[in-house]
Formats: sequence, structure tokens, C-alpha cells
Amino acid sequence: MIALGTHDGTVHILDFLGNQVKEFAAHSAAVNDLSFDIEGDYIGSCSDDGSVVLNSLFTDEKLKFEYHRPMKAIALDPDYARKTSRRFVTGGLAGHLYFNTKRWLGYKDQVLHSGEGPIHAVKWRTSLIAWANDAGVKVYDAANDQRITFIERPRGTPHPEILLPHLVWQDDTLLVIGWGTSVKIASIRTNLNKGTNGTYKRVTSNMNQVDIVASFQTSYYISGIAPFADALVVLAYIPSEDGEKEFSSAMPSRQGNAQRPEVRIVSWNNDELATDALPVHGFEHYKAKDYSLAHAPFSGSSYAGGQWAAGDEPIYYIVSPKDVVIAKPRDAEDHISWLLQHGWHEKALAAVEAGQGRSELLDEVGSRYLDHLIVERKYAEAASLCPKLLRGSATAWERWVFHFAHLRQLPVLVPYMPTENPRLRDTAYEVALVALATNPSFHKDLLSTVKSWPRVIYSALPVISAIEPQLNTSSMTDALKEALAELYVINGQYEKAFSLYADLMKPDIFDFIEKHNLHDSIREKVVQLMMVDCKQAVNLLIQNRDLIAPSEVVSQLLNTRNKCDSRYFLHLYLHSLFEVNPHAGKDFHDMQVELYVEYEPKMLLPFLRSSQHYTLEKAYEICDRRDLLREQVFILGRMGNSKQALAVIINELGDIEEAVEFVTMQHDDDLWEELIHQCLHKPEMVGVLLEHTVGNLDPLYIVNMVPNGLEIPRLVFSFSREVCELQLSRIFYFQVIFIYNIIEVSQFKKKKGKEN
Repeated sequence: MIALGTHDGTVHILDFLGNQVKEFAAHSAAVNDLSFDIEGDYIGSCSDDGSVVLNSLFTDEKLKFEYHRPMKAIALDPDYARKTSRRFVTGGLAGHLYFNTKRWLGYKDQVLHSGEGPIHAVKWRTSLIAWANDAGVKVYDAANDQRITFIERPRGTPHPEILLPHLVWQDDTLLVIGWGTSVKIASIRTNLNKGTNGTYKRVTSNMNQVDIVASFQTSYYISGIAPFADALVVLAYIPSEDGEKEFSSAMPSRQGNAQRPEVRIVSWNNDELATDALPVHGFEHYKAKDYSLAHAPFSGSSYAGGQWAAGDEPIYYIVSPKDVVIAKPRDAEDHISWLLQHGWHEKALAAVEAGQGRSELLDEVGSRYLDHLIVERKYAEAASLCPKLLRGSATAWERWVFHFAHLRQLPVLVPYMPTENPRLRDTAYEVALVALATNPSFHKDLLSTVKSWPRVIYSALPVISAIEPQLNTSSMTDALKEALAELYVINGQYEKAFSLYADLMKPDIFDFIEKHNLHDSIREKVVQLMMVDCKQAVNLLIQNRDLIAPSEVVSQLLNTRNKCDSRYFLHLYLHSLFEVNPHAGKDFHDMQVELYVEYEPKMLLPFLRSSQHYTLEKAYEICDRRDLLREQVFILGRMGNSKQALAVIINELGDIEEAVEFVTMQHDDDLWEELIHQCLHKPEMVGVLLEHTVGNLDPLYIVNMVPNGLEIPRLVFSFSREVCELQLSRIFYFQVIFIYNIIEVSQFKKKKGKEN
């Protein structure tokens, strides 16, 4: 069975196929280590929550021990189920290695060692207990209650909290240590003497109790290690170029630049015998500490002559945060046969292609794999394998094309069909394109295929005939429409292609029109062209106004059902048309007044002055509604209503200069009288009027009309400035001085409190 501990504190018991057999909610925090006894009856677990839990796999027996500090390692006595002492060892961040034993009065902890940092790993074989802390690895003999040896931590290794040490007993006397990039194999020298009760007692001396029989450095970080007959299985983590940064944090990398973990078989001299990169999900984000390697115990004697005895092959478990990969030793052809028997045809094919087994196996494996996928209705997978299996045989390709067509699965094969070496018959390609066209799910694939396939390998007409009945139906997608347009181009039917491109509003449609001289075809696609690029469309329509009259353009824009700002398009078109020919769109000048008001008010007055084809009353009503005063003045002037226009200038605009200019242009003496009378109601305008009527009216005439007692602001300043600037003639100068003196006398009398 397989035991998995998870981050949420749960322990799962699985069979070899990954099916869950049992589940224990053992802890409230992450499980850090697990240990079976040799019989597989009990499992112990330790956790960051500070607890150690022992569960029976076949009864309800459960024990829990609290240590109040995160516990990182645990090992059950291999004979835990057989002995009443129920011993186990455990340790963690507190740095104590506890030896727990059941006594008469309950369970008791004995501290075997402390004071050298956290306990990172512990393994128990027969009576020997090996553990690793910050200083290195120590071995204790539980039978003699004696510490045997100390093996120093390799220099330069990352801190154990970041890259854990790995311990594994290869047999009763060989301890394999993998730490950072260092591998050491220690041989424990002991003597077994038979005791009085028939059991064997380990006898050790106090000196030279360990020999390092092998030691080497690796180019990778060790995430796990296990024996493999007379070699070693190493779970290798390949560091990136920034090796030191790999261990700056214990959290998984978010950059996603880690490499796949590898399983390497090496000799004790570090000779590499085999390497496999593992397809672990999410490997890009994992660090060395996120992986572990475990193996099912096996007897080394079952390995002879380079082969394992049946049923005695070791099993290795490579564990990542979300995957468990099972590894077993096999020879090449046995491996391929086993893969086929278990339905793993893809792996079998990969093995054959990698040169494992006889070359004749390729056709057999490929054929069985394709047949299997078809039976399993895995058509996409079968299609993806065809280039490997059919290779350069045109006959085989055509046979499978028509077979997929018969199964109505041809669309999945189309992306893999060769267009050269070999080139198939035209019919094969046409059947494939029709299959894509008749299935809406593959219309995008049809479009990409039509664009990518050489035009000479098939005839477009059969495919066009299959698509045209779908026009204006619910099955007509944009992708299918564009594919049909491409086929029309291939077939030389440019007008039909233009119509579809216009409906699709393709950005390069104007280039298409020029390239194929399709100006006659634009009359039905005004709105679409405007929606693609209104400026280009306006220029095109005006240049071709002999082919499509303004009335047709206006009609299409007014009656469009498309969701667009058709009035704005109208404005752009009519404005440009007016600039080219002021009379070409005369029937729409009333509409144009509204459009100028709505989109470009500053251009309305020039339009009103230039055009003779709009209705004055309608134009005035629009300007009045929008408070466009100068436009009202102009229209009232053209209507002959000069007095009302003058009133708008004076009362609404308050611009006496414009009023004088307006009256001057009218050449109407009565209008001057009206101007003077309206200004008399606004004293501030009288002075301005006197300034701007020089040369048009006698100032004395205006002064005589000013009521007695009316105070005129800024009058003195106004006259003195005008006299200087205009350099009046001598006669007129004396006239102005005379008026000035009259006003001065009037103001003097007013100061005396007399009536002017």
C-alpha cells in the first residue's frame, strides 16, 4: 500500500493503482513524515501542529502524542506490531530526538540527543537508528543503548530547512546519505552474538565503528535517494544558472523556470547508468524540497545476472505536491509489451522510436495503437499520430482520409494531412475541406486551412458548391463567410468575394477594391464601407459619384439597420460633397443644416453663406432652437428682416461693432435710425456707437438725440482716443471739439446740482 500525507493534515492510504483505501484526519497542519512498521500493520505520522499520531490500519487503535513544537521526522520500530514496547523515535524543530517506549505506567519519552539544531530525518533498521540534524548524521544502537558514530554534514550544502538530508538503509549495515550535492555510503561494523533467549544481540566496539565505503559529489541537488541492487536511484533536481537564488525562499517559485526532475541511476562511483525526466504537473514552479523518493523494501539477493526475479522487482515512488509517479525496472521489449498490455500505446510507441527493442516493432506498435484509438473513439489522438505512422505513403494517407470521412471524423485529421511529400489526389483535399465546411465547429479551421494550403492541390468549385447553400442560414458563421470569400478569390469571382468582405468589414477591403477594380460593386455596400473606415469610404464615394449618386448614398445611410452612427456618416459625406461641388447635394441642404448643427456648428455659418438651396424658414427655426445667434442674424438678413436681425445683434449678442457693420452693409438710412433708437436704451452703447459711426453719421446728430440727463460712460476716453487714432480732418476735428465742450459744460452744470 501507499501512504500520502497532505498539507491539510490528512493521511491517505492508497493501493498501487491509486485508489483510496483509508483516510485518517490525523493532524491540523501539514504532515511532514510517515513511517510504516515492517509488517505494514501500523503507520506513524508527524506534523507541524506538534503532534505524532499512530494508527492501526486494520483496527480502530489510535495513539496521539503532543510535543508542542513542529515535528519533522518519525520512525517506527520495524517490529512495532510484534513487540509490546511499541517504540518509535521522533524529532523536530525543538532539536530533541525523542525515543518513546511503552512502560507499565504508560508511554515515556527519552531524549536520545539534543542541542544541535532541528531533527530533519530519522530512519530505523533492525536496532540501528540514524538521524540527521544541522551538524550531521548520527547513528544509535537501541539494542546496546549506545551511540555508534557521527558523520559530519557536507560542507557548502544549503541549510537543511531548505534542502533536506535524505537517509535510507540499503541493508542492515549500509546507510546511504544524500545531502545537497553529496552522497555518502556508510558501512556499520557490528557483530551479532546469539543471546540466551535465542535472539541475536548486536555487539559493537567503541572505536572505528563506521567506514565510508563510497563518497561522491553530484552536479544536481538530491531530492531523494534509494538503493537499486548494487547501484543507487537518485531523484535529481537540476538547478538553474542562478543556483544560489534557488534556495532564497522555501516557497515554490512563481517565475516558473524550474526544470523537470530526473530519476538517475548511478553507480557508487557516480557513473551514470540511466536518466529519465519526469512529466510532473507544475514542475516549473517546484523547488528541490517539494519532491521526495520512497521505495518498497526488497531483497538484494533477488537481483542476479542483471535481472530481477519475478515479483521481486523494487518499486519506487517519486512524489511531488500533486503527483505520485511509480517506477519499476524493466528490459526494453518487456517494457514495450507491458505498455501495450496495459493500453499505454503512446508510451510503447515512444519507446520503440527511442530505439528500444527491435525495429520491426514500430509497425506493429503503430498499427495496434491506431486501431486502439479508433476503437476507443479517440479520433483526435489517432489523427495526431498519423504523420508518424503513415509517413510518406500517399496510399496509406488516402485510405485513412476516407476512413475518417466514413466515421465523420475527418475534420480532426485535416491539420495533419500532408500537402507535399507525399501530395495526395485532389479529391482527398476537397473531401477534407467539405467536411470542415459542413460542421460549424470547424469553420475557423476551414478558414485557416484554405489560407495555408497551396491553391494548386485542389479545386475550389466543389467546396464553394458545398458552402453556398448555407448562405443566409443560421449555420453561416463569419469564419465560413470569410472562407467562402477566399475560395471566391481562388476561383476568380472577385465581386462575390467583395460582397462578403464588405459584410465582414475587413480592414483591407479598400485595397481589394483598387486591386481588382471593383468600383461598380460599391453601390450596395455603402454602410459597410463607412463602418470600416468612414474617411476612406467618403473619398471613394465622392470619386465615384457618377457610379453611385448622392441620393443612393443618403438613402442607404438613412435606411440602414446596422448599429452605427449613420447621421454622422451622412454629415461627413454631404460635407465633403459640398466642398467638392456645392450643387451636387442641393436636395439635402435642409438636412445638412441639421447635421452641421449636430456635429460641426462652427461650419454652419460658412455653409449658410455659400449655399442657396436650403429653406430659410427651416434653417432659422433650427438656429433659433439651438441659440445660434450669428446664424440667426445672417438668415434674418437674407429674409429681409433687418430690424429683427439688428435687435438680435444688440440685445442678444451685445456687439455694437457688428451692429454698425451690419447696418453699413444694408445701405438703409431707416436702419441707422433703428440702430440709434435701440442704443439709446443702453447708455453704455452710446459711447461705442459714437466711436464706430465716424464717417457714416454726423456725431452731432447722435448727440442731439440723446435725452437730457442721460449719463454716457467712458465718453471722454472714447473721443480722445478716436481723435488721435483716426486723425480727423481739421473741419471735422473742430466739430468734435465743439461737441466735447458742450458735454464738458453739461457735466460741470450737473456737478453744481443744476438741471442739464
